[in-house]
Amino acid sequence: MPDRQTALTAFLTSAGWGNATRAPLAGDASNRRYERVTLDGAPAVLMDAPPEKGEDIRPFVAIAQHLSALGLSAPQIMAQDVDHGFLLLEDLGDGLFARLMDQDPSQERALYIAAVDALIKLHAQPAPDWVPDYGPKTMTQVAGLAWDWYAKGITSTTEGRDTALGELGKLLDETACNPVLVLRDYHAENLLWLPDRDGVARVGQLDFQDAGAGHPAYDLMSLAEDARRDVDPALARDMIDHYIAQTGQDPDAFHLAAATCAAQRNLRILGVFARLSLHFGKPGYVDLIPRVWDLLQRDLSHPRLAALRDACILPAPTPENLQTLRDKCATIPTL
Repeated sequence: MPDRQTALTAFLTSAGWGNATRAPLAGDASNRRYERVTLDGAPAVLMDAPPEKGEDIRPFVAIAQHLSALGLSAPQIMAQDVDHGFLLLEDLGDGLFARLMDQDPSQERALYIAAVDALIKLHAQPAPDWVPDYGPKTMTQVAGLAWDWYAKGITSTTEGRDTALGELGKLLDETACNPVLVLRDYHAENLLWLPDRDGVARVGQLDFQDAGAGHPAYDLMSLAEDARRDVDPALARDMIDHYIAQTGQDPDAFHLAAATCAAQRNLRILGVFARLSLHFGKPGYVDLIPRVWDLLQRDLSHPRLAALRDACILPAPTPENLQTLRDKCATIPTL
């Protein structure tokens, strides 16, 4: 850590920010760390993404530049050190959608529709050919985390895994379409409101380094079925209907795709949140599992997902099962 701090200080100095004051910012589920740095009253954000912990700033830089070229608001890259994993970024402020909605719930609908409009703008262009493939094969595979970590962490078994993934794969193949850029963690805690900008540029984008080429319903359902906050189901439906109306999608086909993408995402998140406790020692994510479970049940209620629903043999997040995940926190040393 001392050597890394020395490298970080050298990075800021070389960028002309060596005399800046520094204050920590909230992090995320990754190994990245953030600080707000201020120099002569001007703020910026420092990203510390250690390569030795598997972090790589290059995808973030590439996606940020792509989004900015489309007229969307990603942070401008002010300085970068790829070898050490340091970025100095434009500070987009503190107007997180989640915070603004909590402070004034009357803003919720307008903010969510603005976020959908930003997705519509993004999806008007094909996905770059250099991003990872989030097609049916990949998405089916990662949904297996629900059994590998969530179910196994509670019951020590992965019963039904192969059958369920087979059903999910069929649905993903059936609903596949021309891929768009999927930002993957598009939700209210990763979006910032920038009222001084115009149109879709008012929606500031964060946490998109894992972007890939996938289904246009994926980010929409990440927004509408937020794992971290409750979204009124009626508002979620309005977001989907707004997207359909603005893009000319076939309603029945898109609703099926939306339910399928959301089910895949929520299965993956069950596994990710369990893994964050069992392996990474972050038990707070266990508290989010009941909401994800309820969203999954909503997705599986689509009539065309009946076979997947029947195949999803997973333990319910009872208080006892959740406590099991907490009790095993940080006890699984290898992935």
